[in-house]
Amino acid sequence: MSTEANKALVRRYFEAIDARRDPAVLDEFLAPDFLTHNPPPGFAPDLDGQKRAFVHFLAATPDGYHVIEDMVAEGDRVVTRVTAYGTQSGELFGIPPTGRWIKASGIAIHRLADGRIVEHWHEADMLGVLQQLGVVPVPGQGGA
Repeated sequence: MSTEANKALVRRYFEAIDARRDPAVLDEFLAPDFLTHNPPPGFAPDLDGQKRAFVHFLAATPDGYHVIEDMVAEGDRVVTRVTAYGTQSGELFGIPPTGRWIKASGIAIHRLADGRIVEHWHEADMLGVLQQLGVVPVPGQGGA
């Protein structure tokens, strides 16, 4: 696939997970031997683990969605700067619902083969999320 086709596939992936809100959508985009190199804590790095993580985040932020800020592709990899938004109305990694709005920026790298996502790496501002949820104090605002 061309780099433009790879970018289009990753864009459709983000749109589909936001619109359909069903872990079955992952079967359409992720290869059966999918591997994430940094799964969320407590989740396996395979396709099943990704589905379980999807359900966990959906329950924690049922109104969540992604905004693609930038996308760059080279060869079989697509790098996306993405911002996720949502209201934490369900438990998130043991944190009880806060009702707070979350904005989390991150970078995702997807490797594609045969029209599917086969590998994934990501970095996200989890400290910022914990600060937004009130779990970690914000320096200069009565915290550390």
